[in-house]
Amino acid sequence: MRILITGGTVLSSTGAVKADVLVDGETIAALSAPGIAVLSSDADKVIDAGGKYVLPGGIDGHTHMEMPFGGTHSNDTFETGTTAAAWGGTTTIIDFAVQAKGTTLQSTLDKWHSKADGNCAIDYGFHMIVSDVNDTSLKEMQTCIDQGVNSFKMFMAYPGVFYATDGEILRAMQRAADIGGLIMMHAENGIAIDELVAQALQEGRTDPVQHGLTRPSALEGEATSRAITLAKVTGSPLYIVHLSAAEALAAVAGARNTGQNVFAETCPQYLYLSIEDLAKPDFEGSKYVASPPLRPKEHQASLWNGLRTNDLSVVSTDHCPFCFNEQKELGRGDFSKIPNGIPGVEHRMDLLHQGVVAGEISLARWVEITSTTPARMFGLYPRKGTISPGSDADIVVYDPAATQTLSAETHHMNVDYSAYEGMRITGKVDTVLSRGRVVVEGNAFHGSAGHGRFLSRELCQYLN
Repeated sequence: MRILITGGTVLSSTGAVKADVLVDGETIAALSAPGIAVLSSDADKVIDAGGKYVLPGGIDGHTHMEMPFGGTHSNDTFETGTTAAAWGGTTTIIDFAVQAKGTTLQSTLDKWHSKADGNCAIDYGFHMIVSDVNDTSLKEMQTCIDQGVNSFKMFMAYPGVFYATDGEILRAMQRAADIGGLIMMHAENGIAIDELVAQALQEGRTDPVQHGLTRPSALEGEATSRAITLAKVTGSPLYIVHLSAAEALAAVAGARNTGQNVFAETCPQYLYLSIEDLAKPDFEGSKYVASPPLRPKEHQASLWNGLRTNDLSVVSTDHCPFCFNEQKELGRGDFSKIPNGIPGVEHRMDLLHQGVVAGEISLARWVEITSTTPARMFGLYPRKGTISPGSDADIVVYDPAATQTLSAETHHMNVDYSAYEGMRITGKVDTVLSRGRVVVEGNAFHGSAGHGRFLSRELCQYLN
């Protein structure tokens, strides 16, 4: 099918231009000056994008569909989660395959393929969580790369579950440096945090806000600095996930200023929500429990500035939805038992557009941090992340003048609350194409499970 998107303003990471876009099958065939008659005469379908933006589909590089955690699992399946992503203008996700202690990386990858394959509405890839560092798993890192999974997440938090010692991290970084892999780090000092949590519970401080108070930003800054030092010693690239704190950002900026291959992402919740949400009464604060925790509002200005300076390169969601009823409520009377995670895969593009509306970032930067940089960071460019001839026709037509109110009543994520309930948004997704197929149009979903394909990724393109 040939589709012509006409009359819109095509956005890229370098600017905006009035242009028509011709899609032929699954790829972009041509861009032209507006109104070229030969293009419209040859199209099976014409989409009028007058007054709207035309931008590459969003790439969310950090999601957790069907992820086991604390005796339960995140409530979005690969089908419901990728459908919700498409509604919000995200056309690619990269999810995390979670190695359990005592299992192999290959069996883990096979398990996650069985969950996702044939069930996704949009294209998807995997990162690998390495929670059991040993000779076998280190060797298997190359096996993962051979299968298009070339980024490996480790944890300085969650002792007894995912936690890796500095020595284990060192070994994994040495291996990544040798084979071209990218180490992703959850940087919080889990040993110190566990002690603070134990003290709070012993003193009877059990409300959700204690989740934030026992994970102070200084311990994120310390762990980030330590991870950067280990990366420097080993020569490994480093990607800090879900950075939330000014101290951690300062460490990243300092490393980047010396030329070290250190990158970082933040998430919309750290730009718009705060510890005040964690402190909401009647256990409402549990809806906002995630790790790292929401910070005092003064951190938000630093994060927006980091997005402008590129010390924060990417905005992902860390989408990990647990329902308030039955799941978050597991932690009533003990905040440490509240499942960690906030839903957000559907709202990332809209929330970052609010940054454009507020003057925090430019239109070009909006595209860069939500699509183009993730594509390059995770080895998908130029197949993804750009509207260019030959690229996949992952395209969003976005109405910058439309308004909407975010609510659990209208979102499509499989979770019973919205972290942004009642928030008024300027801008709304109008039409979404995934590899040339119209999956969202006219406030209706036209996609289907199984359309999405697994993406075998190349190495991080900032290191080539």
